[in-house]
Amino acid sequence: MPNVWIAGAGMTRVGRRSEPLGDLMADAAHAALAAAGRERPDFIIVATMNPEEFVGDGNFASNIATYMGFAETPALRVETATSSGAAALYAGVAQVAASLHRTVLVVGGEKMTHLPTPRVSEIIGRSIDPYERAYGATMPALAGLVTRALMARRGVGVREIAQVAVKNHANAARNPYAHFQKPVTLDEVMESRMVADPLRLLHCCPISDGAAAVVLTAERSAVRVAGIGQGADALAVRHRADVTHFRATRDAARAAFAMAGFGPARVDFAEIHDAFAPFELISLEDLGLVPPGKAGRATLDGETALDGRLPVNPSGGLKGRGHPLAATGLAQVVECVWQLTGRGGERQVSGKVALAHSIGGLATNNWVTIVEAER
Repeated sequence: MPNVWIAGAGMTRVGRRSEPLGDLMADAAHAALAAAGRERPDFIIVATMNPEEFVGDGNFASNIATYMGFAETPALRVETATSSGAAALYAGVAQVAASLHRTVLVVGGEKMTHLPTPRVSEIIGRSIDPYERAYGATMPALAGLVTRALMARRGVGVREIAQVAVKNHANAARNPYAHFQKPVTLDEVMESRMVADPLRLLHCCPISDGAAAVVLTAERSAVRVAGIGQGADALAVRHRADVTHFRATRDAARAAFAMAGFGPARVDFAEIHDAFAPFELISLEDLGLVPPGKAGRATLDGETALDGRLPVNPSGGLKGRGHPLAATGLAQVVECVWQLTGRGGERQVSGKVALAHSIGGLATNNWVTIVEAER
């Protein structure tokens, strides 16, 4: 693939925001453009999961391009449920790699906190199989099913799962852009209220507002997109042979590493989709970053902490930084860019190669992106 570079990255603070979605996305977009030293892009790709329901607006690519002051710049919208930001990045990379455009702005955002929690859960739940949904399945319920299988079949314990949340909240407390700014203890996680057995409140990411953006170019910059891959799986969980790993992640990782020309051993740190804490453990193994059956032990031993062998979710992850749906895949890449260029602040880690992993729906449309600092 021809080289595609990330010239600029920007995002808003994630959390309960009073601003309209357009303001959040414009703020992130203009921050990314400023970091790239560009006034306007040649092309815009917009990621939102369901703005028609969340904020009542349609024709959203044109809507948001106009809002940002780029009404005459071509724009399109990309959506793959909760991985929409990563999918939009893929579309942008393809535009630049194909020489269709030299400067592409990719921006993702979501605003949800103004709606009641049951309404938000119902909208998000539309991304799972309609038949299973008709029988009462929700995203937390299916995640609980996956977690119970993980504990029964793979021997993962409650302390290992809880430690993911403890680690990621600790990282988020160092991140001024994060939804949560306070650490939590193992006891607080394991004693928080039950949501979907065995998942408790502090195992689950929050409902968040926010936006993130990157500027992709054909011109050499500080960070290069080394590889990007997509994987898919059956929409219905009942049609999967094994729910203790995610085939879509494995396929996405295989494609991304093949494009990059190297394997997981080269990855120095990672941003992993931890909408539910056990998903980080599953994904560490699916990505090949930790040997099979070792993710829980690695987490308890501090290997994935900021000062560990392989820092995971230095931003705080979805659990700590927050999960504004279509912004999340891009926020992960923004964090990777900031870390690779020395802008990690109190959470700064070292390394030249970073990986971002995004899950769409209940692991039906997953993405892996590998970015590398220019040497």
